[in-house]
Amino acid sequence: MVVRHHEIDFATGALVFPGGKTAKRDTEKGVRERCQGVDGLSDETLALQVASIREAFEECGVLLACQRGADQLIAGADVLKLDHYREPLSKDDIGILEMLEKENLVLACNQLNHFSHWITPQGLPKRFDTHFYIVKAPADHLAVHDGGELVDSVWITVDEAMKGAESGKYTVMVPTKFNLLKLGQSDTVEHVIAAVNSETTVTIEPVRVTDDEGMFVTIPENAGYPVTREKIG
Repeated sequence: MVVRHHEIDFATGALVFPGGKTAKRDTEKGVRERCQGVDGLSDETLALQVASIREAFEECGVLLACQRGADQLIAGADVLKLDHYREPLSKDDIGILEMLEKENLVLACNQLNHFSHWITPQGLPKRFDTHFYIVKAPADHLAVHDGGELVDSVWITVDEAMKGAESGKYTVMVPTKFNLLKLGQSDTVEHVIAAVNSETTVTIEPVRVTDDEGMFVTIPENAGYPVTREKIG
């Protein structure tokens, strides 16, 4: 997980999963041919998958890509040689296609597993429509935060993250907390990947409710989470 800078306008200082937003150039002509496992995908879904891989590379230096014609992800040592692309990609000075063509790479979209889909509740001034993907991290890729939007990075267990949220050590937003709890239902990467691939994703648009116990955020009971409400405020 990564920690967001305290001066940015969204999720300041929060412990979050690497991510970001789609860019127009994520689906420019030629990108689809540089992706594995995207036959039949809509342009919208392709953009989500390309953006998730690009943002993970920009934000923490993990790159799900292979040399064209190969099945194995590129080695961590080779990823470090591509580090100079992270900032121009982040600033949108270049598109992902330019890097892929120059380095003869293809994105390993076939390794992405759809984990959840969250939409910000109605009535808030800024809303997001966010898809989360899970993948087994390449063992030799050194995950390092970008030093701009992100000020720290950490490999952390679900229990450590939740305890940090409860103690005030970390700021953890409601969707992040719910997704940590969903992750915590599995003991291994293999188990959680098998679980999400065996279920139908339920789109979650949380609802705020108030009762005698206070104000809560609630989510659908059939969404595959161990809890369905979280106290807020």
